[in-house]
Amino acid sequence: MTSTWIIYDSEFGNTEKIARVIGESLNNENQVRVSRVDQVRFDQVKDVDLLIIGSPTQRFMPTKGITRFLNEIPSKGLWGIKVAAFDTRFTEYEINKIRVLSFFVRIFGYAAKPIANKLKSKGGQLVIPAEGFYVEGMEGPLLEGELDRAVTWTKKIQQLTS
Repeated sequence: MTSTWIIYDSEFGNTEKIARVIGESLNNENQVRVSRVDQVRFDQVKDVDLLIIGSPTQRFMPTKGITRFLNEIPSKGLWGIKVAAFDTRFTEYEINKIRVLSFFVRIFGYAAKPIANKLKSKGGQLVIPAEGFYVEGMEGPLLEGELDRAVTWTKKIQQLTS
């Protein structure tokens, strides 16, 4: 039996919904935990087979809670652990409506990629490219179809890790 831990932060509940759907989508052969980042310490997670981290994109970065958690992981602390990362974000259409926002997104990007990079730098084996799920406006809701996309993304992770 493999163990998976999905750790997320969420401001308006959208990232939490994605995290929970990912957890529910993993087949029954997995021991799955889904936890908000402020309820987890790294020493609790170090023995999992798969670690998935998710955050809303805020100021082009992950939340402070996710950043703090990732920074507390010791060097090579994720050695031998498969990892994946996701975020929630505005659509390209919404971003392109505001020129300055579009400019900064081109420079700084979204939260998922820095999460994935940090997980890899700590020794994790990234099993799938970082993924973004779309919200409407600052507080959401998730766009229609995003929960289904999360299920599809999760199935790809399962195929790549089995």
